[in-house]
Amino acid sequence: MSAEQIPYVAFLRAVNVGGRKVEMARLRAELDGLGLGPVRTYIASGNVFFDSGRTDREKLRAEIEQRLAETFGFDVPTALYTLAEVEEAYAAAPFGTTKPEAHERFSLLFTTGRLAEDVLPQAGKRGDWEVVGVHGTTAYVLYRVVDGKGPANPVPLLEKAFGVQGTGRFHHTVEKIIAAAREG
Repeated sequence: MSAEQIPYVAFLRAVNVGGRKVEMARLRAELDGLGLGPVRTYIASGNVFFDSGRTDREKLRAEIEQRLAETFGFDVPTALYTLAEVEEAYAAAPFGTTKPEAHERFSLLFTTGRLAEDVLPQAGKRGDWEVVGVHGTTAYVLYRVVDGKGPANPVPLLEKAFGVQGTGRFHHTVEKIIAAAREG
């Protein structure tokens, strides 16, 4: 009898930006090679879906990161969630059905570890971003355009504050990621 297959979503950080090219077909093939098939991707920004009977998430994440570093020649931090956890994080978002103002964006920061609320509040000095809540391993970030300038990237600061690695996805994109992952 085979182990129950768990649907996973892997969020890869900083792929296909700043010269960090990751071809989705090659990415899928490499992860298929780890026995994670069939692997699917959603848009070329590092959203990966697969099913696995493996439950040791830290070991699985380490294997994925090692394979990607060997294949592409640079580190690819990976936040690994079950599909149920992504759905739960999305449902717990403090944004609800509120539409962002024209100068705002809602984002989920998916991370590699549990987030302690005692390091809150976290916010940009210009008021261009703030963490408006956390849920397990996910932080909720409100971005703002201030004085015509887009927000600074808070991910490095938040990684240091929380002691994790992470990558963000806009709230509306997470809804699409969930729908694409369910199609599998």
